[in-house]
Amino acid sequence: MKIFAGGSNRGLAHEIAQTLKKDMGKSVLDRFSDGEIHFYIDENVRGEDVFVVQSGCYPANAHMMELFLMIDAFKRASAERITAVMPYYAYGRQDWKDRPRVPISARLMADLLEAAGADRILTMDLHSPQIQGFFSVPVDNLTSVPVLTRHILDQGLGELTVVSPDAGGVGRAKHFAKKLGARLAIIDKRRPRPNVAEVFNVIGDVTDAVCILYDDMVDTAGTLVLGAEALVKNGAKRILACCTHPVLSGKAIEKIEASPIECLFATNTIPPNEKSQSCSKIVTLSVAELFGEAIRRINEGSSVSSLFD
Repeated sequence: MKIFAGGSNRGLAHEIAQTLKKDMGKSVLDRFSDGEIHFYIDENVRGEDVFVVQSGCYPANAHMMELFLMIDAFKRASAERITAVMPYYAYGRQDWKDRPRVPISARLMADLLEAAGADRILTMDLHSPQIQGFFSVPVDNLTSVPVLTRHILDQGLGELTVVSPDAGGVGRAKHFAKKLGARLAIIDKRRPRPNVAEVFNVIGDVTDAVCILYDDMVDTAGTLVLGAEALVKNGAKRILACCTHPVLSGKAIEKIEASPIECLFATNTIPPNEKSQSCSKIVTLSVAELFGEAIRRINEGSSVSSLFD
């Protein structure tokens, strides 16, 4: 196999290569003077099993275009199989028509990846599992739950209550709570417009509880912070949070710092920036070992399904 990195998350790509005891593939990724992406492969990949690591994080459009061009280059260089390793799947939140005259962007992204030449997709915690059905090629949707639960259990926090920040995340939270042996609570949330949330009720008893808010991603942190405030009003003793994808746009970090949340455990599917690294409340956990094991099993043709748990 050969592993190549796009420009979005080179740190994670190098960690994955290290877990597999492989050197990174040789390639050049830069820009022409007008901003167009220039990419070429600097070694022979004919007949190789190629894995291209690229997260769809900010700036998503540029990073996805890089991925399309890289896949096309490997296809034209006669690679045997090309797997797009996307720790964070861009445009995953737009996976259905929530109103008239809008695109289903997650489906369009799937079409573009296949048109570019991807033979397989390896990702983590898709915003909605139904996105797998948008592809006609195999999709492996890993979960960060093993990494997060291992770290939380090591903290010795005692009896826990996992809290879903909205009804849409109940399935994820239920699975997470089962792995932790924790109770489950739900926040009844209304969203009047994009990136604006209003919290109404907490469903479940959180009095004197150690609560862990769990979501697949944290973008503006509005939902997370309002959820934490609602838990405080309902008598929660301590509040922590977990997510797979720390998007953290706008003033998200400032909101987290000023909130009752003691700590946010997040993975490195999206690389931490200087601002998030300087925030004492954000702890970054690596998913490189999980991705490395999935890549090894795909390459060997063995089962990947056990990693989903």
